[in-house]
Amino acid sequence: MACVFTSNKTIRVCPFLNGDVENPEPKTNTTWIHPNLPSKCTWKPGKSISESPHNCVPLPKEPKILSNILEKIGHTPLVRINKISKAYGLKCELLAKCEYFNAGGSVKDRITLRMLEDAEKAGILKPGDTIIEPTSGNTGIGLALAAAVKGYRCIIVMPEKMSMEKVDILRALGAEIVRTPCTRFDAPESNVRVAWKLKNEIPNSHVLDQYRNASNPLAHYDTTAEEILEQCDGKVDMIVAGAGTGGTITGIARKMKEKCPECKIVGVDPEGSIVALPSSLNTAEDATMEVEGIGHDFIPTVLDRAVIDQWCKSNDTDSFLMARRLIREEGLLCGGSAGSAMSVAVKAAKQLKEGQRCVVILPDSVRNYMSKFLNDKWMITNGFLKEDVQEHYPWWWNIKVQKLNLLAPLTLLPDVNCQKAIEILRDKGYDQAPVVAESGLILGMVTLSNILSSLLAGSAQFSTPVIKVIYQQFSKISLDDTLGKLSHILENDHFAIVVHELEQYNADGSSFMKQMVFGVVTAVDLLSFVTRKNNSQKLNDGTLKSASSEMKRSLAECEKKTEDF
Repeated sequence: MACVFTSNKTIRVCPFLNGDVENPEPKTNTTWIHPNLPSKCTWKPGKSISESPHNCVPLPKEPKILSNILEKIGHTPLVRINKISKAYGLKCELLAKCEYFNAGGSVKDRITLRMLEDAEKAGILKPGDTIIEPTSGNTGIGLALAAAVKGYRCIIVMPEKMSMEKVDILRALGAEIVRTPCTRFDAPESNVRVAWKLKNEIPNSHVLDQYRNASNPLAHYDTTAEEILEQCDGKVDMIVAGAGTGGTITGIARKMKEKCPECKIVGVDPEGSIVALPSSLNTAEDATMEVEGIGHDFIPTVLDRAVIDQWCKSNDTDSFLMARRLIREEGLLCGGSAGSAMSVAVKAAKQLKEGQRCVVILPDSVRNYMSKFLNDKWMITNGFLKEDVQEHYPWWWNIKVQKLNLLAPLTLLPDVNCQKAIEILRDKGYDQAPVVAESGLILGMVTLSNILSSLLAGSAQFSTPVIKVIYQQFSKISLDDTLGKLSHILENDHFAIVVHELEQYNADGSSFMKQMVFGVVTAVDLLSFVTRKNNSQKLNDGTLKSASSEMKRSLAECEKKTEDF
């Protein structure tokens, strides 16, 4: 058991890894602590509760009048799933732990309050200090909420893919926001590295570090798990939860192993993530992950995969469609990762019998995703919903993208510098170009305006490789998609990359799907196609009308000659 010594007290802390306490060396602007270091926690399954390194904190009772909004964290409802459970023919009782009833709207409120208050008790966090955190959004909202109440400065470092709703909420709470590219966790421009860089530059600042902070899983060990046991009278047969940092599922699982060891723990990991075990499950590492808040390209320190009995992979389509069903059929206003957990739960729970009970963790609310999976246009644009063919759409709506006759694309390799990119784009008459790795993987888009704004802002030099100034959030469309779908994309984006999938075989006979860039399409291309076809149609109509008039005149003259004769 590690200890933190303060001026007047000693606080026992679970030794996952204690940042500055265990790493007292001088900090530089390049110093950062990896979020995937091995855990130093001494907890082991099978030990008695008295032997646990964790203190057992009793569940507080919810007061009738709250002294501040932070007291509305925890005590979330457990709701029976009725229609969806029946639709899947489940014999067991299916229950949802609705974590979006926390004050900040997500399960992360529990860990942010615990991390912050533990840091205060340890004397690490003092009045006037700055809190910095790399997050996908929900932890940031929880921290910003607590910081607003307690009076701390809060800086949130968040990847570009996260929804604008999260950004707006963070701004409303007074947080400062830094956006980063969606890249590997250990890349210099990742949200993790940028957060540590800011920490090293800003005096009296702290990264509470949800990936390594023991208070993350302990919050769920002490509260979430205890609430489930209390609400279920100690009888739980299966718990299904997604893994983001892994704190939720680790904390709940460890408490269940102590108090309800027969309960099966099922972890949910999205396609494109490497968290699941066995590692053979993680075959789609290049898959895009639109569901926010779960999945990683590293194993967080706080995640104890040894206490997870079974891992299941989820995908974006099933997740979003299930989340929409939970809203429509059960009235549960939950987010996309809730759909991930429930889409796995309805399959995993088939092994349970009548009288048994499955609890599913619903992490956050739909509030953060109003412009994403709740929006039909967004769902259609991203291929998660199919649009019905309707007669009132314009004539070109259902024509395939391949009919646009796009020019061969101009692509750039990631090591081309900004100056050369500007010269190439101007010389070839392009405003933008895809940046593609030699393997064919599409890394992002580079535009003249983005290069120039980066140069003017000082965040890039003429010698900087274009990989440093690319947009990683761009829309893709296939040759077989319709112009109607393209039209939806171009309502919000300036362009879309047209891709074509090829099946490529390895020497051992295995195959994989590879995307190649077929072109870049803009609103101008779509308008040119529609206008050209319209003009052609008008020309044909005009020619037919002229021919018809000429024929009528000829017939009239023939009739007149016949009468005269």
